[in-house]
This record gives sequence, C-alpha cells and structure tokens, in this order.
Amino acid sequence: MTLDGLATASLVGALIVLVSVIGVRLAGRLGVPGLLLYLLLGLILGSTFPGLHMSNAELATVLGYAALILILAQGGLTTRMDDLRPVMWPAITLASVGVLVSIAVVAIPLVLWLDVPVQSAIILGAVLAATDAAAVFSVMRRLRLSTRVRTLLEAEAGFNDAPVVVIVVVVATGAFTEASWWQVPLLVVVELIGGAVVGVVVGFSGRWLLPRLALPAVGLYPIAALALLVGAYGLADLLHTSGFLAVYIAAILIGSAPRLPHRRSIIGFADGLAWIAEIGLFFMLGALADVGSLLTALPLALLVSALILLIARPLAAVVSLVPYRARGSTVAFTSIAGLRGAVPIVFAAIPLGLGVPGARLVFDVTLIATLVLMVVQVPLIRVAGRRLGVVRPLQVAELQVESAPLDGMNGQVLGVEVPGESGLVGTFVSEVGLPTGAVVSLVVRGEHAEVPDANTRIRAGDRLLIVTTEEARSAAEARLRVLARHGRLAGWLEGPRPRG
Repeated sequence: MTLDGLATASLVGALIVLVSVIGVRLAGRLGVPGLLLYLLLGLILGSTFPGLHMSNAELATVLGYAALILILAQGGLTTRMDDLRPVMWPAITLASVGVLVSIAVVAIPLVLWLDVPVQSAIILGAVLAATDAAAVFSVMRRLRLSTRVRTLLEAEAGFNDAPVVVIVVVVATGAFTEASWWQVPLLVVVELIGGAVVGVVVGFSGRWLLPRLALPAVGLYPIAALALLVGAYGLADLLHTSGFLAVYIAAILIGSAPRLPHRRSIIGFADGLAWIAEIGLFFMLGALADVGSLLTALPLALLVSALILLIARPLAAVVSLVPYRARGSTVAFTSIAGLRGAVPIVFAAIPLGLGVPGARLVFDVTLIATLVLMVVQVPLIRVAGRRLGVVRPLQVAELQVESAPLDGMNGQVLGVEVPGESGLVGTFVSEVGLPTGAVVSLVVRGEHAEVPDANTRIRAGDRLLIVTTEEARSAAEARLRVLARHGRLAGWLEGPRPRG
C-alpha cells in the first residue's frame, strides 16, 4: 500500500466506524442490535464497491481470531468471579454437552433428509452451535436480567468458542475420518484443560504483577493488562491448547482481582477495543460474503434456523440445566437466548480458507442463519425476559471503587463515586466507620473539593478519595459496599467496626 492508498483507506475506515457508531443509537430505537447493522453495512458496501470486497477467507479468519481475543478479553474483565462461581458448571455443561446436542440436532436431519455430505453437515452444526460473545454481552447487559441468568449466558458464550473451534478444525481437515472414535473427544478435552491451565497461570500472574508495577502513567496499566491477555492466547496456542479459553479465564481472574489498579481505565480501554473489534469484524464478514450466492443457500438456511430455534437450543438447555435443578424460567429463557453473531461466521470461514468442498455453501448458510436468528431472537428475548420474570427491577447499582498504588508507601488511593440510589447518600463521614489504616481524605463535590470533618454529609454524585494501607484495603472496601447496599447504619455487624 502506498501513502496515497493509506490516506484513502484511513478516510474510508474512519467514515465506516463513524457510521457504525452512530448506527448503535439507531439500532437501539429499532429494537435490533447494532452488530446486525455492521454486518448489513459490510454486505452492502462489499457488493457495491468491489475494492471493499473481502476475498481472502484465510486472512479473514486470522483477523476474526484477533477480534475475538479482544472481545473475550473485555467480556472476561467485566465478569465478576463471585457472580460466575454459582453458575460455572451449568455454563460449562451448556458450552460442551449443549454444543454436542446442537450439532447432532442440526447435522443428522441434514444428512438423512437432504443428503448433505457428513463433513459439511457436522461443520454447519458445529459453527451454529457457538453462541456469540459480542452479541450476548451487547444485548444481555441492556436487559437488566438477573445476575445469575446473565452470567450464565455470558459464561456460556465465553466458554463455547473453545470446543467449537477444535471440532471445526478437526472436521474441516478430515482428521475425524482417520482417527479412532475416542481420539477426537480426547483431543478436545486435552486442549480445553490445557487452555484452562494457561488461563489460570496467566490470570494469577497478572493479579500478582499489576498491583506491584507502580507505572508512571495511568495509560500504561490497560496496555499491560491487555498484553497479558493477548499473551495468554499466544502461549496457549503455541502449546496446542485452547487460546480462546485461556484468554477468557485469564481475563476473569484479572478483572476480579480485589487489588487491580486503575480498574476503570483498564475496563474502559478494553471496552473501546472490543467495540472497534466488533465493528471491524462484522463489517469484514459482511464484505467476505458473495451476495450472488446467498439466494441459493436461503432454503437450507431457513431450515437450519428453524431446527436451532425450535429443537436444538431448547433441547440443549434442558439437557444441560435440568441436572442442576435450574428454575423453569431459567431453562425457558436460556432456550430462547442463545444469540448467534460473528463467531459462527468466523468459524465458517475456516473451511472456506482451507478449500474444503462445500465450504462456500456452509459459509452462506451460516451468514443467513445468523441474520435470521438475530432478527427473531433479540425482540423475542425482550418479551420473554419480562414474562418469565428473569428481568430484575431497578436495583441499587454496584459500588465502583477505583484504586491506584502509592509507590514506595505500601498504600493505596481509592476513588469512590456515590450514585444517587446508594445507601451512602445522607451518611456522615463519621458514620462510615472505616477500619484503622483507612481514612476519607477528600470529598469532591462538583468542581469543588473539601477535606471532610465529622459533620460532612455524603451527597449523591460525590466522589470520595480514601487513602488506605494495603492491610486495611479489603476491609475498607467491604465496609463501603455494606453501607452502599443497606444504608447508614444497616449491616453494622457485617462490616468492620469504626475506630475509637
């Protein structure tokens, strides 16, 4: 590419991103996810302007993997370990047993009824068994779902990429016809265990390293955190284990670290990168499609969509969740809410890049089925969530605590924003009752800051600056969260007792 070409590409890229960002608001008003608009934009521009058409499926797969790493990193960083722990095994079961059930329900009818080649049928069933992290994170976090249901669906989306990509690669390369029946499942299990181990190692390493760096600029902490997560993928892949699982687990562990410095900056940086990755990914996949061949794939795509909506997803939810005695409302909502998006299309590009016979049909069917499922499911889950009672009423927001290390002083500075509905509102500073070693040193109110005394009352919108020793930090945060949830003197025995 020449310098003149760089200028043109920069201008076109900037316009596409701006249109996509503006489209998010339009999509919200229309009741569809903005991700759908990005995909349609790629389809339209790719077919209208030949220069924007993506013809290299192998390159698209590589770029798709890179985007998925960033999306999974953001999703993991914003998932609290305390929320994940109660639903971890149901989510893992959905991401494994549920995937196998979905593959079987889709592939068997295609082979028996329509004489679709076994290889193509299994690949098609596998790629559409994967729920999409970007779509799930984007849609579910706007619905005010119960924490348990939302975390279950998000964890499933984070976990199921790993087994699906292994299955697709094994089937696309033809290895499943040469191996014994037990070798492919064993390979999947080994890769997943290896990826989980790498994720745990990198995650705990990041929890230990980041609070001790004391970097000279706040902007370096997000870069360091993302470098660790991208490195987790690279290390896992070099060891021939699941890189996607390693990234997601490492991100959960780092994001849940109680002493993660500049948490808001790290999550904000990851969130911005994930949005860019989603926009670029959906646009690229739309541009990769051949609009002329989509009509041929339409009947098969509609059949596959019906199989997934009416049989595969509900059966996967029942088989995966009933053994854990999940509530009927949770099972019913999970049956509806398995959102597809860019992930199935990225995985469908793998056989296309390898030149597998029938790969173009698999890609086209996957693209159309993704569009159909997204259009049908997103409005449906909004209605179902309310009727099934899994949409929670407005609740007190979780207290956000930002921290930064004090280099060489064995101390931390905590920044606490007080939302309007917090129980901290109306509390006197003298009633906060922080443990020895922690003190409210400054109250920022609007554009003014004041050093508080015993008569300073906390108001909605205040920002508190708390200086604490390392030893007192956990107790100080615990006390603040108790007050934020229960009010001025509620939960007095749950939190640390006041000094004096």
